[in-house]
Amino acid sequence: MNLAADLGELLQLLPVQRAGFALLLAAVGLPVVGVVIVGLDIMPVRFAMMHVALLGIAVGLLTGLDPMGCALVACALAGAGVAPLARTPDGLSGAMGLLMSLAIAAALLVLAVSGVNASGAFALLWGSILSVGTADLVVLGLLAVLVPGLFWWKRRDLALLLYDRELALCSGVPVRALTLVLLVLVAVAVAGAIKLTGALLVDALTLLPALAARRLGTSLKSITLWAITIGVAVNLTGFLIALWLDWPPGPVLVLTAGAVVLAVHLIPERRTRSWRAPASTSASLPSSPSSH
Repeated sequence: MNLAADLGELLQLLPVQRAGFALLLAAVGLPVVGVVIVGLDIMPVRFAMMHVALLGIAVGLLTGLDPMGCALVACALAGAGVAPLARTPDGLSGAMGLLMSLAIAAALLVLAVSGVNASGAFALLWGSILSVGTADLVVLGLLAVLVPGLFWWKRRDLALLLYDRELALCSGVPVRALTLVLLVLVAVAVAGAIKLTGALLVDALTLLPALAARRLGTSLKSITLWAITIGVAVNLTGFLIALWLDWPPGPVLVLTAGAVVLAVHLIPERRTRSWRAPASTSASLPSSPSSH
């Protein structure tokens, strides 16, 4: 009873309300970004952008600018910069590895020669969900609108691109431009989630809901809806549990999302189908893009 009362009191606090609202916004946009990560098979992007975010934070601390704002800009520029290298999935993975190495080297160099307190820079990567501000809410709100909106607007082109890059090119999809937009959104989303869970645990908001949704969905549209639904459930449940038990939210969110992924994968394979199979069939039917 006391625990419930304490939880109710915590929910009355403005920082807690801001954090909950931020997680709700994140649950709308970031799991869809996870669908992109899984579909393009660019798992290293999370680690690459974590290092780029560290570089942005270091530059912000050095120049006196907002560290998180610098991290967002750095990640957006990095996402746009590697897009021309993404000719093939292998090329994209290689580009992410190169970006990760260069970013961490540059970040450590900036921290070393500038005399900036390195512990302060790295502390921002562990997340501080209760310090979410208006600027963070604006970024997450934009992602919550832009990412699902792009998926709805370009659902046929995205289904083709995530299914097979060469098929998308042959079908007239603007692959280069679309890949550029997707990589920028992925990069900004990773940077935007840093304050919520920290870069090391960003998978809780992006990749894990997408992995569970991919198991449940039978089309790109259904996977996207499942990802958002799972994201909302995981974020709100994990946050409430963290508040109730007075545990750090980041690890609780990861464990909650991981439990959902494991539970979903216990569903027998015969009851689920991958969206990739119907995507190839429906991709050849331009007259029915809504099937994606």
